[in-house]
Amino acid sequence: MSLDPVLVMKGQDPMPNTCPPASNGDSKASWEDSKDIHENMGSTKKPKSGPVRRARKVEGGIFFPKPENAVTIAVSSRVLFRTEKEQKVFEEQGIEEYLRYQMEHENEPFAPGPAFPFVKALETVNNQLRELYPESEEIFDLVLVTYNHAHVGVRLINTINYHNLFIERFVMTGGSSPIGYLKAWQTNLYLSADAEKVQEALAEGIAAATMFMSEKQIEVSETQLRVAFDGDAVLFSDESERIFKAHGLDKFFEHERENENTLLDHGPLKGFLELLGKLQKKFYAKGLRLDCPIRTYLVTARSAASSGIRALKTLRAWGLEIDEALFLAGAPKGPMLEKIRPHIYFDDQMFHVEGAAEMGAIAAHVPYGIAQKSTNKKSTNTAK
Repeated sequence: MSLDPVLVMKGQDPMPNTCPPASNGDSKASWEDSKDIHENMGSTKKPKSGPVRRARKVEGGIFFPKPENAVTIAVSSRVLFRTEKEQKVFEEQGIEEYLRYQMEHENEPFAPGPAFPFVKALETVNNQLRELYPESEEIFDLVLVTYNHAHVGVRLINTINYHNLFIERFVMTGGSSPIGYLKAWQTNLYLSADAEKVQEALAEGIAAATMFMSEKQIEVSETQLRVAFDGDAVLFSDESERIFKAHGLDKFFEHERENENTLLDHGPLKGFLELLGKLQKKFYAKGLRLDCPIRTYLVTARSAASSGIRALKTLRAWGLEIDEALFLAGAPKGPMLEKIRPHIYFDDQMFHVEGAAEMGAIAAHVPYGIAQKSTNKKSTNTAK
């Protein structure tokens, strides 16, 4: 199975049960129908059928937290929404035609992209945090990041309102790199369709991953945020993976036994797991451990007895809790992820990302560590 972060696979189904029907440029769905409904309220005239644009009302609390207090998630418009048709216009007809097309269709909302369920789950958690801690700024803060010209902002804002998302912070760079802005926002996680920009973010110490459109997508929970992580080169460094790549499985097991009580160094997503754990503890403090709306998973190819103990001891020493840990001993991850139904799963190897996508699980690639050299080498050999 091949995944492309720019081109959507043929035959992809829209996100199931997440929102009203929307468009990636093909549909005529717009806000005009909902506008007519509001204008006709109190009238004997029958309103037109169509989506109703709901006002976003949240009572009490601080809703625009300072970046240093919040968990800031920056999401590219190309992974939050489906923009494959617009991308094709840009690639085939150029920037001017692209801008014209976007403005002509600015009343047609984009359909949800792969990051959409994740963002909706973040908002669900925020709603509960605001109820429990109305004065706290320790919530998820969403920033929409796009290379688009400001003219396209109208369509993006219309789409956000159509889907009733609470995203007020935008970065529209007009083609420039967003990395500097990510640092200014003190971004804790960046999700994009652009693998090169993801690598740039990782190089700057920002947790980041590339998301993809897949052929199918399983339904995910609407009440609990589920985030799954690979271990090596994601939560942990790629130290052990380097041993395995260079010397094989037996040497890897020997290395792990000898270093059982030596902590693994941190990987690029360790900080994000730490922040999730911090928010979880706010629910635990209210007696909601068993009903916490955040659940985390470790899904690793490590085996439990021979190499898993070092991973668990490292997490414990870091003061981090994982709700569920799956040590698969090399078994495929896709079937496990199909059961977990995560809103996002992070892995450093495209093989596992593709395996997850085949099962309909939402997976993101973390281009970090020794596995990337193997991938690049394989791609080069294939090209030859």
